[in-house]
Amino acid sequence: MTDIIKVKTGSKFEEIGSYSRIVAVDNWIYVSNTAGRNPATKAIPDDALEQTEQVFNNIEAALAAVDSSLADVVMSRVFIQDPADTHKVMEYIGSKFRGINPATTVTCPPLGSTVYKVELEVTAFRGASTANVKEIQIAQ
Repeated sequence: MTDIIKVKTGSKFEEIGSYSRIVAVDNWIYVSNTAGRNPATKAIPDDALEQTEQVFNNIEAALAAVDSSLADVVMSRVFIQDPADTHKVMEYIGSKFRGINPATTVTCPPLGSTVYKVELEVTAFRGASTANVKEIQIAQ
């Protein structure tokens, strides 16, 4: 039988929208679009890079709750409110995913509020960090 684990963080938005931060279906782990709000203080920094750091703190804590980590991420979707922030945000994301190298989509749509500068959604596969990985270079 398939095991499904749903993780809630206590966010009012999870309650309003009736969703979970994480849904883990066996080894597949789906992390909802995550903003840079500190769950303890409810504060959200004004700076896009500081928000990105908090986004990763939030995602890493959620992944840990289901015995996973960033090293298991196989797909990320990055949402950046202001295209001018793209370079610095992606440099930071690159530093977090260096060596993991998930497939990634980056887009600059309007987010749910102008307060949010960056949001990130990831898909992980528990055990990907210890899998045999073959990298193929198709272009120079």
